[in-house]
Amino acid sequence: MSKLTDVPKRILIGRALRSDRLGETLLPKRIALPVFASDPLSSVAYAPGEVLLVLSIAGVTAYHFSPWIAVAVVVLMFTVVASYRQNVHAYPSGGGDYEVANTNLGPKAGLTVASALLVDYVLTVAVSISSGIENLGSAIPFVVEHKVACALGVIVLLTLMNLRGVRESGTLFAIPTYVFVAGVFTMLAWGAFRALVLDDTMRAPTADYVIKPEHQGLAGFALVFLLLRAFSSGCAALTGVEAISNGVPAFRKPKSRNAATTLAMMGLLAVTMFCGIIALAAATDVRMAENPAKDLVHNGVPLGPDYVQNPVISQVAEAVFGAGSFLFIVLAAATALVLFLAANTAYNGFPLLGSILAQDRYLPRQLHTRGDRLAFSNGIVLLAGAAALLVGIYGADSTRLIQLYIVGVFVSFTLSQTGMVRHWNRHLATEKDQAKRRHMVRSRAINAFGAFFTGLVLVVVLVTKFTHGAWVALLGMVIFYATMTAIRKHYDRVAAEIAAPDGPSDDSVRPSRVHSVVLISKIHRPTLRALAYAKLMRSDTLEALSVNVDPAETKALQEEWNRRGIDVPLKVLDSPYREITRPIIEYVKSLRKESPRDAVSVIIPEYVVGHWYEHLLHNQSALRLKGRLLFTPGIMVTSVPYQLQSSEAAKRRARRQQEWNAPGSVRRGPAQVRSKENTDHTS
Repeated sequence: MSKLTDVPKRILIGRALRSDRLGETLLPKRIALPVFASDPLSSVAYAPGEVLLVLSIAGVTAYHFSPWIAVAVVVLMFTVVASYRQNVHAYPSGGGDYEVANTNLGPKAGLTVASALLVDYVLTVAVSISSGIENLGSAIPFVVEHKVACALGVIVLLTLMNLRGVRESGTLFAIPTYVFVAGVFTMLAWGAFRALVLDDTMRAPTADYVIKPEHQGLAGFALVFLLLRAFSSGCAALTGVEAISNGVPAFRKPKSRNAATTLAMMGLLAVTMFCGIIALAAATDVRMAENPAKDLVHNGVPLGPDYVQNPVISQVAEAVFGAGSFLFIVLAAATALVLFLAANTAYNGFPLLGSILAQDRYLPRQLHTRGDRLAFSNGIVLLAGAAALLVGIYGADSTRLIQLYIVGVFVSFTLSQTGMVRHWNRHLATEKDQAKRRHMVRSRAINAFGAFFTGLVLVVVLVTKFTHGAWVALLGMVIFYATMTAIRKHYDRVAAEIAAPDGPSDDSVRPSRVHSVVLISKIHRPTLRALAYAKLMRSDTLEALSVNVDPAETKALQEEWNRRGIDVPLKVLDSPYREITRPIIEYVKSLRKESPRDAVSVIIPEYVVGHWYEHLLHNQSALRLKGRLLFTPGIMVTSVPYQLQSSEAAKRRARRQQEWNAPGSVRRGPAQVRSKENTDHTS
């Protein structure tokens, strides 16, 4: 089976890397930026649209609030970035929000943060890919008609790319991310030049449409609630900010400084693009509606169900560059691609966090180990499976999925910054150096403001989005929390049960006697080898055991046993219902019951075959027996393998594969040898 799976595995994810090459996978800042910040950078493709969609409920007159909402988002972004710069310096090990909350607020707070982040990472993949599919579908109808299948295909593709390793996937993802950023800044600069210098009139394709408000004349509390809901939707621009603090170990040295610099670069780029698109959307008279078929009217007639509402960034690009122009097409393609790649933030954050949680025994230990390409392969696959399930349930509809978004990330923001305040309080209590104290007091003030502001936003998000789908994200957090708590209890219970005592115990007491039982079905080479091995063990009692399923075969076995003069007593168990496993289990249990201080050793002869399909034809009874005997206290199970010719052939094939050299490697020799030879020649 390993032979069949190894070749396609190597083709898909590449050859395995040695553990000592882990340092080669660390990222410079220019690669780390698109790897860890592609989510907040790409969110400018849909966050401005979400703000305008909510404001459109009150009609186009509410659009004049959009700049103020953008200012609030910018203040929040800079607050969060400044707060997380303190985090990466104080906790460079990569635990991020989880480690901060766990260390300073206790395990329950840490587990709450971990649950929130895991849910948010899964949603990041689902939302980003679904949004990218919808953007691509505006140009390619086939994608819209099969958007669930296309979204699942993109998830599979991203999973394979990440399984190849963070450095390779980072290089692949850097190009479209930088093209997208350059395209947006080109659009902002050219739009500003046309408006301010050339005094051109730029109009979006929806500029002539009229918005039919769902609620006219909103005022007082209703208007405040609408603005808060629009603000909470705009906060989607902040998702993924925490991924950098979780991914500090993936940076090159000095890790903390490089991570903090990358965080500042990400924040500056994201807020500039977000504000610029909001400003151009207002200047070009972009019109959006939650239900465009009914609420967008042209010449007094609703647009109808055939109308496809393009994202804000697409409408602004068309107004600035012109429909069908080269720059418009480049930006449209880069936008669709970067939305797919935005999921890469989660593909790097989720496995790292999963590894830390597994190390703390909150998740299965398999998530802590690295795969062939030094990536946390099991975490990557788990994330892909969860995101694919979510995409399937919600039909790859970003409008429905985005309602579940950002709840988890603001839970982690708030608890993390609260934990950082506790962190600085603890250090200030013992620090005497005045310069360090001033730095700590400043950092504490930044984190305290961050905790207050993000906590306030969390309340706003919960109030305005709970009935729109946020409850699903909260339910997911509860499920993750309960599951991880149960896993930790299991690991703790097992650790306590198997811990070696300081003094003597029943497990260290030598058994009074050993009763060995060799299971026999017929006399052949494997049977004779198992009997010879059992005699070598010098047990106090040795017997062969067979089950009478077919009287004729049993009689023939006994006759041949006597004819060969085998000096081991043969015991035959009757089985009127033709069972094999149950009579053997009951017999060995009776031996243990008669002499509880004795050890019973069950010896099972087995064939070793060389092809995966041959396993289906042999050893099924032995497997069932071993499975049952494992749950029987005081029973030792020993397999005595007998290698068939097919297994020897498989061994020779494996040896040849191990000794195979790539073309040219023998002629050129290994790199270390060549460098040594060159040195000798030079000297």
